[in-house]
Amino acid sequence: MPAIRPPAKPILALAGALALSGSALSGCSGSEAATPAYPTWHNPDVNAVSRTVSAGGVAATTSLLPGGTLETVALDLASGRRLWAQPATMAGRLPGMGVPAPALVETGGGQAVAVTVDPFRRGRWNALLVARDARTGARRWTRPLHSTFGPQRCGALVCVPENTALETARMVVLDPATGKVLWRLPGIAEVEWSDASHAVLLRLARHPVLESRDLRTGKLGWKLPVEQPLGAGVDLSGGWSFGATSGNLVGYVAPYTDPSTKKPSAFGFFSVRVADGTVNWIRPSVVRVYPSGSPGFAPVVRPVDAQGRYGGFARLDADSGRVLGQIPPDRIPGSGWWLAFPERMDTLGFLKHGKPGTVFDLATGRPGEITGRRGWSFCVTDPKPLALRNQVPGFYSVASLCEFDLAKGEKVTPRGPGAPPAWFTGSQSGWRIWRDEKGGLHGVEDGTGTAPGMYG
Repeated sequence: MPAIRPPAKPILALAGALALSGSALSGCSGSEAATPAYPTWHNPDVNAVSRTVSAGGVAATTSLLPGGTLETVALDLASGRRLWAQPATMAGRLPGMGVPAPALVETGGGQAVAVTVDPFRRGRWNALLVARDARTGARRWTRPLHSTFGPQRCGALVCVPENTALETARMVVLDPATGKVLWRLPGIAEVEWSDASHAVLLRLARHPVLESRDLRTGKLGWKLPVEQPLGAGVDLSGGWSFGATSGNLVGYVAPYTDPSTKKPSAFGFFSVRVADGTVNWIRPSVVRVYPSGSPGFAPVVRPVDAQGRYGGFARLDADSGRVLGQIPPDRIPGSGWWLAFPERMDTLGFLKHGKPGTVFDLATGRPGEITGRRGWSFCVTDPKPLALRNQVPGFYSVASLCEFDLAKGEKVTPRGPGAPPAWFTGSQSGWRIWRDEKGGLHGVEDGTGTAPGMYG
């Protein structure tokens, strides 16, 4: 087995436990969502538990069925209408990584291929990688799998970690039209960024490494040990996330406390230039807030000292890493709160369910008027693990956000289409898609272009 341990807790559950103890954050946003003038849709007939991806006029997600099995669901992006659905599974995915979405890859002419992991058991094989026409669901090609973390789009290709539970773990890069293997890479890797010609991979190992690869040949461009910016002792068991901004890749590695030593691993944020791997800035020993945007957009952090004590809150500039605003620790209102952010993340609210909260201006750190203030926060602060059949326990669905009256600590009916803020939903080619607390999917075409959200 490769040198990586499964997370001790799923990332969302860990964030929730920290927040309730007053040591992590959760967020809210104002009501400046898209107006009803924009095209919107709602499909309540799915129970989306993964991120939703889109390409070629199609959106796709992984949905949980009542019996505890999974299925891939493809929807028409313009209307939310179901196009097709097929059984899906996980074979070797680690719980802390969450349920994977299918990979959608455009193949030209406005067409796309959906690549999924389907149930299949024969001999040493535990699943089947299947490529389908994204709109019709017609099969294109298949590839048997022993174990995998799931397929990912990498430029115009498909990257798949294979044999992740074996010593022969590798990543294969496939032609989405034919399934032909273009090149292989030993070990386990995850795609963190890609364009038409290159991909930046995170090599998941005891000493993790970021490296750039030519997508046509697999040739190495540059490599950066993650311990170089963050310090020795990085352990990916605590979780990680990346987001791109202005030609840079901003990464976050969460702390992991080894049960035997009781000491946290090295953690924090750093930025690397995609073109050559140069480190732009470093913010070690800070934790990311939840919910929040992608690390590549408006990161809000909280420092932790060597004794494990939490400081105040600070918003960073994703391009430079400098502090744009902060709230000192002596102004944090006790415990039992969840954080709240407005649309532009220029204020920070402390939401208390059923009670009046507090709100601060992030730029000045000064308290503000709470009356009439709304914000978005996790709909559920104590999520339950998914009841999945024939899977290891500990998987959770992607989070959903609800709007709250911060002065009362109560949920309110959202205005307009009810879209959570763009920093949470992200945007793909002008469309924003999000999951409500019942698992249904919503979409709004508000022309926001393409931008990262909380889930990448």
